[in-house]
Amino acid sequence: METATNKSVGFISLLTLLFITLKLTKHIDWSWWLVLSPMLILFGLGIIIVLAVIFISKSKNRR
Repeated sequence: METATNKSVGFISLLTLLFITLKLTKHIDWSWWLVLSPMLILFGLGIIIVLAVIFISKSKNRR
C-alpha cells in the first residue's frame, strides 16, 4: 500500500524564489533582507506561535 505525500510548494516559497530570481538576474535592485522577507516573516510567525503555545500551556499548568 502506498502512502500519499504532499509535494506541493507553498506560496511563500514560490514568492521567495521569484524574488531571488529577479535579484540574481538584476531585474530588481532590492536588498537581500527585502528579497528574503517572505521567508523571514514566515519564520517569525512560526516563532511567535511556538512561544504562544508554550506560554498558554505553562499558564494552564499553574491552575
